[in-house]
Amino acid sequence: MRHFILSACALFSALSITAQSTQDLQSIRSMCGCYKVDFEFAETFSPDTNYVFQDNYSASALEWVQMIEDNGSTMRMQHILVIQDMYTVKHWRQDWIYQPKESFDYVEGRTWKLTSHDSMTVAGRWEQRVFQVDDSPRYASVGTWIHADGRHFWEANARTPLPRREYTKRSDYDVMDRRNRHEIHDAGWTHEQDNLKVQLDGENEIIIAEEKGRNTYTRVDDERCQMAVEYWTENKDFWSDVRDEWGKHMQADNDLLQLRGKVEGKPPYVYFMDHPTDEISSIIESFIITEE
Repeated sequence: MRHFILSACALFSALSITAQSTQDLQSIRSMCGCYKVDFEFAETFSPDTNYVFQDNYSASALEWVQMIEDNGSTMRMQHILVIQDMYTVKHWRQDWIYQPKESFDYVEGRTWKLTSHDSMTVAGRWEQRVFQVDDSPRYASVGTWIHADGRHFWEANARTPLPRREYTKRSDYDVMDRRNRHEIHDAGWTHEQDNLKVQLDGENEIIIAEEKGRNTYTRVDDERCQMAVEYWTENKDFWSDVRDEWGKHMQADNDLLQLRGKVEGKPPYVYFMDHPTDEISSIIESFIITEE
């Protein structure tokens, strides 16, 4: 009888894990589609009584999220902006990796390091890898999808570069420590952020301000993003080659990745604007700092 009870418990546990995994997949896949996106950020606290709080930031956009790879354990989604129904802009990319063996974690400046994961530490967990518009790395973090009380969300901490809205405007902090939460809703999904703006001073880390962020993705008719669909159909092969080339420099035998910010006064994405198919490798290699 005891053997039967233990077997039944093991079966229930296995079924629970399977159901959880199915919900994970459904949640991630549901992030694809056409969305009106509202970006909102507000600095909330500072330990420095003399700190001058920045104005709140808000913006809106129309964005297409395209699944470009899905094998059940690796899912890649490309974000594409539609600007005033007139033109498109390739935006950021997010990859979801189930139980990753390693990550390229952001350190500071333009440096990322390879971090290996113990299999028990990442068991049942997903890593979100975020990439720049030129498909170079941005940050990565590992967390668990939670499905309880009618909610479906994933949370994780990550050290990241300055956000795109500030990295050309701010020089008073060096890195951002984020608490990211992606939550699925009936009308779409939200990306909530609890951010710490951190100044690096040798071995000291000084928090200059805290910030609350919320990106709200509200689903709209897919037809509104038709321009983005057409853009991706025409250019997906080029960007696949770009991803593959970056991937060569983010393998387990390269434990450190250091990049130049500009080459001849231009950042990487500028070189890719005209889709120079025959120059992808040389462009990327020109931005990589190698040890002499």
